Amino acid sequence: MSRTAATIVLSGIFLLPHAVSAQAYPAATPVARTTSPAQLDAVARDREIVERFHRGLDAAAAGDWATSASEFDIVVRLDPPEPRGSTARYNRGLARAHLGQYTAAEDDFTEALHRDAGFAAAAANLVETALLAGDLSRARAAADVLVAIAPSSLRAHYSRGLVALRQNDLTTARADFSMLTATSPAYAVAHYDLAITEIRSARYEDAERELEAALALSPGYARARFTLATLMLRDDRRAEASADLERVEQDTDDPALRSLAISLRERIASAQP
Repeated sequence: MSRTAATIVLSGIFLLPHAVSAQAYPAATPVARTTSPAQLDAVARDREIVERFHRGLDAAAAGDWATSASEFDIVVRLDPPEPRGSTARYNRGLARAHLGQYTAAEDDFTEALHRDAGFAAAAANLVETALLAGDLSRARAAADVLVAIAPSSLRAHYSRGLVALRQNDLTTARADFSMLTATSPAYAVAHYDLAITEIRSARYEDAERELEAALALSPGYARARFTLATLMLRDDRRAEASADLERVEQDTDDPALRSLAISLRERIASAQP
């Protein structure tokens, strides 16, 4: 299995908690016995690259992202050939992203893609770090690359759908989220995101249908229930909306969402004749 294929199999639906965390790395290259200074230097350099790489992986596994970034920084400066060069930059990008250094991480993932155009995990993490950095144009470009690399990947379409929704490109968002709901109908969050797309398009009946699908799959999905309650209020279905808002108060662990639900339910009650 190629690195790209393995990436798509291992990647979950959405950065950093769900993406592939690190790429495997080859062992040091064996060489014949030699007394040539140039060859001895090359062997020493190769072994340092491998040792630094494994130190970086061990640090990442322990959550020591500063050490991981430092080790991969040395590997990058040693500039190993492919596939080691893109692999080192990818792993340094992951460490930097966990450290909140999103622009630097974007640069690493971009360079990894430049060196290996089929590096799907680099594209996926570039989308997410660009979103965290607020760089929508870079996120969209990376999302388009990811879909081109893996056109049947649910994660690729979900990533692009999220970026498109942020850009208010509702046509692309609808197409990507619809692909998810058609291919994986049990994916509640895709129904929710499609509902948000439909609300922005003023397709309220379609939005309500998607929210109901999300809640059928995940009855405790408080954000979807809150959004459904707001649609009910548009049709003056106050009793239904109030009941759903009360359920939101019970289900959510988000204090802000709970506060909104309480406030909206109080407003409904005070407006009753």
